[in-house]
Amino acid sequence: MSKPLFNTTSLSVGYTARLVGYPLIAYQYLEPCLLASLAVITGASGGIGEATAILFARAGCNVILLARRQEALDEVAKKCREEGGDNIKVLAKTLDVNDRDAVERLIHELKENGFDTFDILVNNAGGAVGKEQVGDLSLSDIDYMISTNLVSLMQISQVFVNEMKKADIGHIINIGSLAGREAYVGGSVYCAVKHAVKAFTTSLMKELVATGIKVSEVAPGFVETNFSVTRFRGDADAAAKVYEGFTPLTAEDIAEEIVWCALRPPHVQIAELYVLPSAQASATIIARK
Repeated sequence: MSKPLFNTTSLSVGYTARLVGYPLIAYQYLEPCLLASLAVITGASGGIGEATAILFARAGCNVILLARRQEALDEVAKKCREEGGDNIKVLAKTLDVNDRDAVERLIHELKENGFDTFDILVNNAGGAVGKEQVGDLSLSDIDYMISTNLVSLMQISQVFVNEMKKADIGHIINIGSLAGREAYVGGSVYCAVKHAVKAFTTSLMKELVATGIKVSEVAPGFVETNFSVTRFRGDADAAAKVYEGFTPLTAEDIAEEIVWCALRPPHVQIAELYVLPSAQASATIIARK
């Protein structure tokens, strides 16, 4: 039999509170835990990816950090080592998820670095560019959003699912979006690809239901990260206005949900988590003060 994804070491109240970061939702026991598991996170150089990597490391999980910027990755790796201590392994590796050949080589290169099994994959890399409506969209923006948010996620899922099948165990967690549940003006392409991510995730879960591999989608509403800066093409002032008058989610909020999904026992699969700020009811309904 394959070893379970989680071991059965209980965590104390104090450790759980430190792991989650919010004492009000600390459990008396958190079982099973992630000690010695391996989590692979794309888009790990900042935002949700960075926060997720740090939280996995804090839980005692080995982490592989993937993103384009080596310097930023090195900083995240340092934080992971500080949180996880000497007992965890951390690898910071540059990867452009749109480089199809590099993705195909990825498993081989990770094995060369001493990683043989892959317990958790967090497909976090992605983003939106522009607010133009149909008729004014650039083909380069369309190609970028489809490739980065969807095609890359599919390819990376495929290379890791084949490895997970060998062990008959694993967990793929795809980062969806509010945009995958409702379409809005100025987001036609991004909404389309996030709807596709939701459909792909559901199909993948059904394909793997008879295996030991779980599939989840975590879909946030407004999260204050560099997402809006990218969407507004570097205009930080315009991006800041998105979050005015209410308290948005943070990267740490979503990291918490991702790790919570991974912490469920083997018989529990969180198919999807749709997470909104308390002040947000939809893409366009926000209680601003």
